[in-house]
Amino acid sequence: MKIVFAEIALPRSGTLVVTATADRTLTRTAAGVDKRVDGALTRAMGRGRFKGGAGEFIELREPKGIGVNRVLLAGLGTAEEVDARDLQDLGGRVVARLATSGETEAALCVDVIKGSKLGTAEAAANAAFGARLGGYRFDRYRTKEKPEDRPTLKTLKVLVKGATAARSAHRSLDKVADGVFITRDLVSEPANVLYPISFAKRARELARLGLKVEVLNRARMEKLGMGALLGVAQGSVNEPQLVVMRWNGGRAGQNPAAFIGKGVTFDTGGISIKPSGGMEDMKWDMGGAGVVTGLLAALAGRKAKVNAVGIIGLVENMPSGAAQRPGDVVRTMSGQTIEVINTDAEGRLVLADVLWYTQNRFKPEAMIDLATLTGAIIVALGHQHAGLFSNDDDLADQLTAAGKSEGERLWRMPVDSSYDDDIKSRIADMHNVGAGRSAGATAGAKLLEQFVNKRPWAHLDIAGVTWSKKDTPTVPKGGTAFGVRLLDRWVANRYER
Repeated sequence: MKIVFAEIALPRSGTLVVTATADRTLTRTAAGVDKRVDGALTRAMGRGRFKGGAGEFIELREPKGIGVNRVLLAGLGTAEEVDARDLQDLGGRVVARLATSGETEAALCVDVIKGSKLGTAEAAANAAFGARLGGYRFDRYRTKEKPEDRPTLKTLKVLVKGATAARSAHRSLDKVADGVFITRDLVSEPANVLYPISFAKRARELARLGLKVEVLNRARMEKLGMGALLGVAQGSVNEPQLVVMRWNGGRAGQNPAAFIGKGVTFDTGGISIKPSGGMEDMKWDMGGAGVVTGLLAALAGRKAKVNAVGIIGLVENMPSGAAQRPGDVVRTMSGQTIEVINTDAEGRLVLADVLWYTQNRFKPEAMIDLATLTGAIIVALGHQHAGLFSNDDDLADQLTAAGKSEGERLWRMPVDSSYDDDIKSRIADMHNVGAGRSAGATAGAKLLEQFVNKRPWAHLDIAGVTWSKKDTPTVPKGGTAFGVRLLDRWVANRYER
């Protein structure tokens, strides 16, 4: 779908979308359209339940007095409370409603919203951003889709006074959307298409954006002593990879912000094999690596003023005669040892070596890792929040605020010293699971903390938010890319103000 910006002028075909705020208050263009259609919008509001609330619509088909196929009146909610996310939701809802309607073009008019703190250009840019996000589809493997299920909407024209300013404001948001789509595509791919080497190849392609991409193979990782990561990979015929992506948009010599992603491209659980029901979902156990890849693409695409490094550990966790066994002890790059009690607690083994490598090589100002690490975080938080664990209060507060502003919510969980004994091993420095069924998500974070070397660090357990089984206005069901927008906002707040 193509999105264009233009000055306000009523179209002569397709669908026109105008807006109203709470208490059935028509915005300027909506009021003008209402006059053209002899008060049909006012009458429709009076007859129905439409009050101008967010998500409410009135539709007029073949309206007299205006040369379009239909007019949609969309509610925005209370004017004083309308923010950027409300406009994003508006754009997403409009596209969802019209995508398979038979219309090929639509025009969304974004007027001044009296009482709102949003400028018109910003409002229009965010409506376009939401429309792009909500219009995402992963359909490359569909060959027998019914014609009525195929999108027909080809062009969305955003009408706004000051189209040039709106287009400029949208430019960086559009690059963030590109990054979101990269992540959603990666998370949605089946494991026979996306495995460590093919994932690394896709990361290499991002060099076109100005990223410096480096790939370490098994031999390089063996030389570095990454026994924990390699232990997870040893049961698979697919070779592990470690990918380093660098964006240098900040001050020369400034230490980077580091983003680390768990990239288990398929997780059977290994010898501690998972139940067969739902195992197909484990193609997205590389969600953290997908977010890091999309984030680095977004930062490079919009030329962010930050030095950033994204590092992803890519493995496949499979059972075989060569697979890691429960009870094995692995030596990490740091020299610390881990007793592997459960081979299905593999993500923390991968991240242990990647975290140590990152802090050792890049000396980052802050380290943020993302991982679909534990089912325990879903038990604790459901699918509404990701778990946040951190050794730094300021970093935790910054991430929480960024997540709130982008609708990607975090909830801070404990990782203090009272949990140290949960991962103590009798024969090694630690074991890879906690004590019994309690505090499982914290046990995973506690192990990771041993490999950050006291650098400011945050761990985002995104197991409950990486995949969605229902639509929201800007996130169609499937891969969510939760974390790309949050971390892009964190970068903007911390480095670009």
